[in-house]
Amino acid sequence: MDLEPRLRLMNWLVSQGLTGLSENDLIRGFCERCRAEGLELSRGIVFIDTLHPIFEGRGFRWNDTETNESESFEYGSTSAGDAAQNWRRSVFYHMLEHGHQELRIDLAETASLGFSILPELAEKGHRDSLVFVHRFGESGSIGQMDCVYSYWLTRRPEGFGEQELSALRDLVPVLGLAIKSLAQADIARTLGRVYLGRDAAGQVLRGRIFRGVTERINAVLWFSDLRGSTAISESMAPGEIIPFLNDYAQAAIDAIHDADGDVLKLIGDGVLAMFTNADLAVARRAALRAEHGFRKNIASLSARRAAYDRPTTSAYVGLHVGEVFYGNIGSEDRLDFTVVGPAVNEVSRIASMCRSVDRELLASSAFRSGLDAAGQRYLVSTGRFALRGIGHAQDLFTLDPDIAANEALGGGYARYLAG
Repeated sequence: MDLEPRLRLMNWLVSQGLTGLSENDLIRGFCERCRAEGLELSRGIVFIDTLHPIFEGRGFRWNDTETNESESFEYGSTSAGDAAQNWRRSVFYHMLEHGHQELRIDLAETASLGFSILPELAEKGHRDSLVFVHRFGESGSIGQMDCVYSYWLTRRPEGFGEQELSALRDLVPVLGLAIKSLAQADIARTLGRVYLGRDAAGQVLRGRIFRGVTERINAVLWFSDLRGSTAISESMAPGEIIPFLNDYAQAAIDAIHDADGDVLKLIGDGVLAMFTNADLAVARRAALRAEHGFRKNIASLSARRAAYDRPTTSAYVGLHVGEVFYGNIGSEDRLDFTVVGPAVNEVSRIASMCRSVDRELLASSAFRSGLDAAGQRYLVSTGRFALRGIGHAQDLFTLDPDIAANEALGGGYARYLAG
């Protein structure tokens, strides 16, 4: 590949990296353009570690023929088990251990080298490979994301020529920079969702990062906490406490997200969330759907934990509706994107009342009154209460106990929630 087509391809990579073309499209476009310019690639793979609570990194593939492989893949931890063994047998691990940034491998010789994957590629007709590890500087690394790995194959019997090798050495670092840019944007989105919540993360990434920038919204508020968690935590081994809290937090968060709610804050074993919609009756029903899903999740979770003789519990949920301030609150160098206002205090007090009246769910009169007639009939009064720190007494409601005891009524409630 001559200098002019190399420059054209570099310009294309830079422009597409800036516009945010997806990794799959970027790899495909790169390989197809290389082939059009005479660089006969037969396969390319690029992968990069990331910061994510579930998987360690992502990879992207291109082949010159149809295969049953996916264009992209995610991989978990390579520090233990079969994944660790496979990683240690890879050419990339070998390169890191020996400080190589580039390695050319004749695929006819792979059997003697002991690397995983490459012998299989040789059997599929690939003949030559060029492998890269492009390292980042210390200031360019994020967690384990400290380099871009890639390899490039050809089926040409004579392998890559010097001009093709030179072109790959020029072009792949530019491709790696574009992939790194996309990975960093994805890391920002992931960390935002994980630590701020889905809606709050979206707003922060759109530029709402100034202290005091809030909006007044009406929202359905959820507050839940675990029954007897302090006593349970004191009775278990220290190493079991965090898994216990994580299990039940997962049960709540999954249910809230499945009902299109947003988790705003985790407070010990408590969860603060909100449900919004132009029609708050829809948001109210979504909150009830989340509470119903939460109970099902708890039942499944507790059965699994009990099978291993691990402590189990249930949870209290308070539901309320009110006006809140939603946005940035804090100091100039430490902000929290959350909701504040009297309604937030009130929903936590409602959840606390569950213990006193021995009910797992309590909803305010403001929550119940905004439901349609069908929904209101499923909530029954538990009495009128003065909430601690709240200046007025109010009626609180819970699910009709007959929902659990009467199959017809329970089926009707399930259909109502699904409607």
